[in-house]
Amino acid sequence: MNSFRSNRREILRMSALGLGAVVGSSLPEAYALPHSPASLGGMPGVFDVRTYGAVGDGKTVDTSAINKAIEAAAAAGGGTVVFPPGTWLSFSIHLTSHVGLYLSQAATILAADSPLPGQTTGYNGGTYDAAEPNTPWEDYQDYGHNHWHNSLIWGENLTDISITGPGVIYGKGLSFGANRNARGNYPIYVAEQAGVGNKSIALKNCHNVLLRDFSILKGGHFGLLLTGVDNLTIDNLTIDTDRDGMDIDCCRNVHVSNCTVNSPWDDGICPKSSYSLGYARATENVTITNCYVTGDYELGTVLDGTFRRFAADAHVGRTGRIKCGTESNGGFKNIAISNCVFDTCNGLALESEDGALCEDIAVTNITMRNITTSPIFIRLGARLRGPKETTKVGTMRRILISNLTSYNCASRLCSILSGIPDYAIEDVKLDSIYQHHVGGASPDTLSIRPPENEAKYPDPGMFGPMPSQGFFLRHIKNLEMSHVEVAAASPDPRPGFYLTGVDRADFIAVTSPKGVAAFHLDQVTDLRILLSRAAKDTQLETADSQTL
Repeated sequence: MNSFRSNRREILRMSALGLGAVVGSSLPEAYALPHSPASLGGMPGVFDVRTYGAVGDGKTVDTSAINKAIEAAAAAGGGTVVFPPGTWLSFSIHLTSHVGLYLSQAATILAADSPLPGQTTGYNGGTYDAAEPNTPWEDYQDYGHNHWHNSLIWGENLTDISITGPGVIYGKGLSFGANRNARGNYPIYVAEQAGVGNKSIALKNCHNVLLRDFSILKGGHFGLLLTGVDNLTIDNLTIDTDRDGMDIDCCRNVHVSNCTVNSPWDDGICPKSSYSLGYARATENVTITNCYVTGDYELGTVLDGTFRRFAADAHVGRTGRIKCGTESNGGFKNIAISNCVFDTCNGLALESEDGALCEDIAVTNITMRNITTSPIFIRLGARLRGPKETTKVGTMRRILISNLTSYNCASRLCSILSGIPDYAIEDVKLDSIYQHHVGGASPDTLSIRPPENEAKYPDPGMFGPMPSQGFFLRHIKNLEMSHVEVAAASPDPRPGFYLTGVDRADFIAVTSPKGVAAFHLDQVTDLRILLSRAAKDTQLETADSQTL
């Protein structure tokens, strides 16, 4: 009985402290609380950074003390390094296997200021770890993708690691990339300069990784750069940042859920498959669910709950989307994206530009409002950024998009699905889609014939304004669209569906605005239209320069 009362008092004491992530060995098995608060010290497996000299006043550089706490946890066989309430100013923090970081409520890990251009040191003479060499692979992806050590928190070749807790990682002193305009009052740090930190969290060749519950403010070039990370769980993160929210590159067995990402100048959630590991590795077996992505809020206002939108004329890209690509050497396989919300940002993008095999991709239950470019952008192209002797045009096939609604999207660009000559996108099904746009295009848009731009950087704007108000469909084989409606707020002269170089297409119960042609057909073979308000039942073996 005395033992029971003692253990109960310990549980209540830990709960009152508001910390977390107790290691199983800290309490008898019957009372172990795997997601409950942890005490600050004196318990097996729990390492308080203050014990190792960290101050947490936001002025003292705590890098050495934090890394000593992590080393002590590793030496003990593993454990949880706890950051109590406070502001823990730091340069590069080194993760180790079997060690988790726990950010308590009111705890902030603050990225110290990097060296400014022309300087050799940053805050109080400190610097971030040097960007490690990655030759000869550096030519095949942007600078930030090639380096991991020049980060606030990084780890390589690790297993069983975690960063959890309701605290904040504030990348105030990190670079968000060269040649970018200052945002807010933040100085510009040149990413390639020695000693500059380039991202908040970077992991390379790790497995069994958990990232949960914390927030990132101003994450640098990447809030999360995760390369070659397998068995990865990302849950309940809030990321309010300058550039990419999270890049999931060459990773397998990944689950992203319940995350909010505000990334006005770059992508929100971004699976990639670059050549940065020195070989083409697919990103596969990925689920992304219950997430909110946007590009329309001033930095910090998502975290503080004020949700202050940028002015309509602000110079902001409002990117903020979910995108597979552009780095796409290894491919994307077995990807499921569901129950996500896009708000005032770019739309969904699936891209194979560098030889990627993209197949078995399902997107379902998506809502979009105020999309600034294409609600859906699927591109098979030929940029071919990779070793010349092995990098060939990739494959994109077996793609299902269903239950998607897009309201009030911009009219200059419609949804775009485009392969290139001799390389068609294959086996595409679009079902139960409502796509509403502003409308009001001028009559001269009817004569537009978008260029192929086979090797151009893939983004919806690459083709210029589109001759369709709904869907531009080019170089596709085996296309089925059912229960798809295109609607316009203002009259628009363009057809709802523009097909060119399409072989075997079925349109079932589709709707397009009245008063204009629903279909424009060029070099189309084996077409069927059934049960549709957009056009009468039609079956054509071939169609060229024809409207319906």
